Amino acid sequence: MEESPFIPDYSKPDAPGIAMNFDNTVSIYHIVQQDDTFEEAVGTVFHLLKKAQQDYPDWPRVFYVDILGHKGDRSGFDDDFYEFQQEFWFSTIAHFVTAFEVPMLGGLVNPQPQRNDIPDELVLKGP
Repeated sequence: MEESPFIPDYSKPDAPGIAMNFDNTVSIYHIVQQDDTFEEAVGTVFHLLKKAQQDYPDWPRVFYVDILGHKGDRSGFDDDFYEFQQEFWFSTIAHFVTAFEVPMLGGLVNPQPQRNDIPDELVLKGP
């Protein structure tokens, strides 16, 4: 019999950072500031993901991101932060969390088991 996926009982933490929750999930929360570049935001969320795996190896992770500023015509965001939520998030971060919440997409649960084989480093390639 196939086991049902774990769906955490989660809510966004009060402050940014990494925290253990009552249901044995790890919350990761980051606020992208108005003056943060795409590269800075990517580097910070990747670092937080690595740190959460280091501090709480293989525990279910729920990642929350808020984005201040970066307004534009692409679903309410500028090109960089549309790409951050749409392309980067799904291709890089989503595999390594049980659930996540980003402004453009709301909260989503990973339909696959969370991966814990996070690469040692992240290399961004230009267009």
